Amino acid sequence: MPTFPSCSQITVATPLGAVHLAASARGLAGLWFAGQRHLPAQLASPVAWPVDDDHRLLRLAATQLGEYLAGERTAFDVPLDPSAGTPFQQSVWQALQGIPRGSTVSYGALAQRLGRARAVRAVAAAIARNPLSVVVPCHRVLGSGGALTGYAGGLERKTALLRLEGVPIPPFDPCATT
Repeated sequence: MPTFPSCSQITVATPLGAVHLAASARGLAGLWFAGQRHLPAQLASPVAWPVDDDHRLLRLAATQLGEYLAGERTAFDVPLDPSAGTPFQQSVWQALQGIPRGSTVSYGALAQRLGRARAVRAVAAAIARNPLSVVVPCHRVLGSGGALTGYAGGLERKTALLRLEGVPIPPFDPCATT
């Protein structure tokens, strides 16, 4: 389980549902959809992660997220803090940032890019634990043959994000592999 630094948090409404944002002293440490798998337990504790509606970085991240989801922004420029992940997870999350908007890549191809062609499942697990959904674009990773597969925030959100970016949506295949 990842260990997150001390953070402040806010929750914002978006067209895709409520989003929890968390920031550490280093940058944006988390962006999770309400109900997303792998939500950190600290989100439930305002003592561990106090709510700070006036937090400058959190407000900036919320504004940029709103602009992105409205089609008015194509990239984020807030400082990020991926330190909750292991070095391997961080390398996967860094590789995700290299997938251009409107493009997709398979889990296998991403594993190959990382020089870890035999570690497709480990790469997929790191993607699933990405604490910075949307900002670190894990929604751009598809299953083999371009199949629409897993997304911790839900496949309907993954579909919406890909459509927003102009990606043709393949049919859902529940039997597809990573």
